[in-house]
Amino acid sequence: MLDAETIAAIAAELAEADRTHGVIPRITARYPDATVEDSYAIQRMWRDARVAEGRRLVGRKIGLTSKVMQAATGISEPDYGVMFDDTVWENGSVLRHADYSNVRIEVELAFVLKHPLEGPACTLFDVLRATEYVVPALEVLNSHIELEGRTIVDTIADNAAYGGMVLGGNPMAPDAVDLRWVSALLYRNETIEESGVAAAVLNHPAAGVAWLANKLAQHGDRLEAGEVILAGSFTRPMWVHPGDTVLADYGPMGTIACRFI
Repeated sequence: MLDAETIAAIAAELAEADRTHGVIPRITARYPDATVEDSYAIQRMWRDARVAEGRRLVGRKIGLTSKVMQAATGISEPDYGVMFDDTVWENGSVLRHADYSNVRIEVELAFVLKHPLEGPACTLFDVLRATEYVVPALEVLNSHIELEGRTIVDTIADNAAYGGMVLGGNPMAPDAVDLRWVSALLYRNETIEESGVAAAVLNHPAAGVAWLANKLAQHGDRLEAGEVILAGSFTRPMWVHPGDTVLADYGPMGTIACRFI
């Protein structure tokens, strides 16, 4: 395990990479004995410093919950990160590509909570009862650690590669639609690139939220009312470049789009 001084140094290094939109060498290449708990400690230190600067926590993201995402990254277990108020975008927003690193898009469902959720025994049914509505979302990935050879330790420390999210489409109560069968078509510049079904996320996207509540309990934390939870992508990440227009069609749940300049 890493000592407190090393954890603080890596958190500061990642904060500088976030500020400059840069990329740093893999943590596991430099510290091969680093553990998953070390990486969450780095993430928490980075998070707390951002909160101290005045940023407001509005939710969490869950990553690597589907087989397609695990295969795309070579990482075989879920992870989570935090989302701040200045990273949430409205449907149709224009985003600056240069504000991110290794920019990719994922297709997800976002759960907006009306009641807190707390582990360690949170279930899928607890999630559905606690959810006010579910809404389509696009996640913008923002990786500050070199991608080649990275492990779950690298990804978690880098706030699970979260950069931002675009919310839109038709918000629906969790019992108004069969969430397992929500599907989406992902377009880049009017050409379809990816498609997927939400059941790819742990057989039900709400299962990802339950996993998160139970994982947070191990760190003395819980999900609060009003938080937005990105449940995990059910398509592979799609690379985007300046000038690209992105659109995801969720059928009855509507469409969501953004453009990069």
